[in-house]
Amino acid sequence: MSQTVTSFKTVTPRFDDVDALAGALFSWCAERSIRLRSQEGVSAAGAVIDLFLMGHQTQDDLLAALNRRDGGDLVFAS
Repeated sequence: MSQTVTSFKTVTPRFDDVDALAGALFSWCAERSIRLRSQEGVSAAGAVIDLFLMGHQTQDDLLAALNRRDGGDLVFAS
């Protein structure tokens, strides 16, 4: 049995990074009428952070990656 190991980089978030993370999360939740404090919203927040740590740096890139993961499998490593 083989395992896939995902590499996370160490980052020091900047203000622009926080804007990108928040913007992607807010957009994703708004498109789906999901409350940020719901279980699904909290799961999406974790997924956005994981995607950022995997190298998705811009709001558009984060949102696109989150949309690709949105097949009912918002499973994340955090």
